[in-house]
Amino acid sequence: MTTPTPAHSPGPLERARSDPAYSAFLLLRIGFTVLPIAMGLDKFTNVLTTWEDYLAPWIVDLSPLDAHDTMLVVGVIEIVAGIAVAIKPRYAAYIVAAWLAGIVINLLTYPGFYDIALRDFGLMLGALTLGRLAYVYDPAWHRHTVPSANLAAA
Repeated sequence: MTTPTPAHSPGPLERARSDPAYSAFLLLRIGFTVLPIAMGLDKFTNVLTTWEDYLAPWIVDLSPLDAHDTMLVVGVIEIVAGIAVAIKPRYAAYIVAAWLAGIVINLLTYPGFYDIALRDFGLMLGALTLGRLAYVYDPAWHRHTVPSANLAAA
């Protein structure tokens, strides 16, 4: 006689092996978590590049901060965006896509960085794709409402 076992739900890796769309969701979620955090941290160290060089002069003119301090703020925003994608990609992916659209606009208004603008446009499409996949694989946050019958009893 065999003992019944509880229903086995596959783990994320098992699911990624069997469901290509879930695998794509997982890869994009990891990428859009790790990369913004890494780029944001690099704004404080400038190990990969001198980030101020990518900031269009008109943005520096608009900012109340100098170029370096503006990029530090950008770094904080990128770190927060990466954490948000880790927590709730269903919503944060669209924030990251909007952020990347801003970066594309910055780069298109500053000659010499059109190739990087094109790359970031591709990243923006990836963030939008993550948002669409998250619609399927990341459940929505629902507001808890008190049923009207309970209100009468109160």
